[in-house]
Amino acid sequence: MTALVAARRDLLIPERSLRVFACATVALAPVEGYLLAAHGQLAKLAPALLALAWLAIRVRDRQWPKPHPVHALLALFAVVVLVSAGVHVAEPFALEYTQRWLPFLLVTAILVDVASREVPVRALLVSAVAGAAVAGTGALYSLVAEGESRASGPLDDPNDLAHVLVAALPLVLPIVAARRRPVSALALLAGAVLVAGAAATFSRGGGLALGAAVLWLVARRALSPRVLAAAVGVLAVLALGGAAVAQQELDKALREKSFIASTNVDTRELRWQAAARILTDNPVFGVGPGGFRAEYPAFSHNAEVDEQSPVAHNMYLEVAAELGVPGFLLFACLIGTAVVASERALRRGADRTQMIAVQASLLATAVASTFLSEQYYLPLWLMIAVACAAELRTGSGSAGPARDQ
Repeated sequence: MTALVAARRDLLIPERSLRVFACATVALAPVEGYLLAAHGQLAKLAPALLALAWLAIRVRDRQWPKPHPVHALLALFAVVVLVSAGVHVAEPFALEYTQRWLPFLLVTAILVDVASREVPVRALLVSAVAGAAVAGTGALYSLVAEGESRASGPLDDPNDLAHVLVAALPLVLPIVAARRRPVSALALLAGAVLVAGAAATFSRGGGLALGAAVLWLVARRALSPRVLAAAVGVLAVLALGGAAVAQQELDKALREKSFIASTNVDTRELRWQAAARILTDNPVFGVGPGGFRAEYPAFSHNAEVDEQSPVAHNMYLEVAAELGVPGFLLFACLIGTAVVASERALRRGADRTQMIAVQASLLATAVASTFLSEQYYLPLWLMIAVACAAELRTGSGSAGPARDQ
């Protein structure tokens, strides 16, 4: 009788729907630009279905989410966002950027819960790599077929694309290490696409992020120096071959990048200085979500006549300027909590390669975000969720589920 009731419940809202919607949310995030081009609301479909299925199943089973300190931090951060938005409700970007913040916070909380129960961590990592590989393929297509000097693919800014691709690259390692032949082979192919796509963006920030991630993997002995040397050798041969085939296009891209690079250094310095002034003048509530864009001309003394509403190109300064010191501290605590959670999960028996890859991905995002505003992209929030979920899976009394990570 109990089995019959359970079967009827699963027919109404099958728990496997959480896995489908969670993996879809992660896999589709890197190609959000393509979804938006198809329909303005299509990118929101998978997260919305995930939230509805999660809520319905938890209500049906009368089951609270597994508690983790990150839930409290996410809730407090949401309060800060709402309060700051309320104080600066008249600002032109306040509502738009509040609507950007809140879905990320909600999806992160949901992913922590479902990844600690129904959805294996490995499934989310595979989904992240798959989605990023599609984005990387789009990047190469835009470079080769559409003649762009710097690959952009599904994202408008090549630097943002480089961050998404580089953040996914360390996650290839645990998939390959699992030694499931068809999946491992596909993961290696995806890794090559990610490297090629990131290189085609000519992003210096992406290069620094990749270097930091690789150093972390080697330092933590998750990546053998021999394997790294072999990979670098293969990539170098492929790069030389590609350069020989498309030498003119490469020279043109390098010249354009050299010109843009010198301009970017100056403009980023201006924006960082403006963000620091904003924070100094508005330390408690900031200038509201999206407020940097509105206040930049005034605080930069109209330094960029042709750019009146830019982003700060530094995630930390932008969050601090817009949400004040309390918002920045909570934001930093979210990242710190993920780092601590991943280390605790390691000590409790979580898959070592998997957790170190998550740390490397988080490090890549942290480095790239020194030069970019990456708080509105999923890699940061996914790594926070995965690290905290892994800690819950390996907590006392839950060692069993940890095996299916």
